[in-house]
Amino acid sequence: MSKGAIVLIPFPFTDLSGQKVRPALVLYSPKKKSEDCIVAFMSSAPRSKSTAYDIPVTPTKVNGLKVASVLKLEKMATLQKKLILGELGALDKATMSLVNKHLQLLFGL
Repeated sequence: MSKGAIVLIPFPFTDLSGQKVRPALVLYSPKKKSEDCIVAFMSSAPRSKSTAYDIPVTPTKVNGLKVASVLKLEKMATLQKKLILGELGALDKATMSLVNKHLQLLFGL
C-alpha cells in the first residue's frame, strides 16, 4: 500500500464517539516497520458545507469507487495499517497532483 491508494477502513468520528467503514485515501504509509498510516476521509454524501480543500472524485475501474465521492482533506487520521479492510484501487496521477497542491495550501507549505 502506498500514497494514492484508496482503502476501506473504519474511520473514526471527529468526536471519537464511534466509527464508520468508508473509503479513505492513503496520504502517507512508511515502508519501514511502521504500523501506522495517514489517511484522508472520503464521502459519497453530498455536503452543503464544502471547503476549498474538498476534491471531487468520479468513480472509475482504476480507483474502485462505486459512486461519485468527495475527498475531504481537512479530515485526516493516523490509523494502524492492520485496520485496513481492503484496497479498492488508486487515484489517477492528475487527481493526486491536485491532492498534493491542496495539501500544500492546507498546511501553508
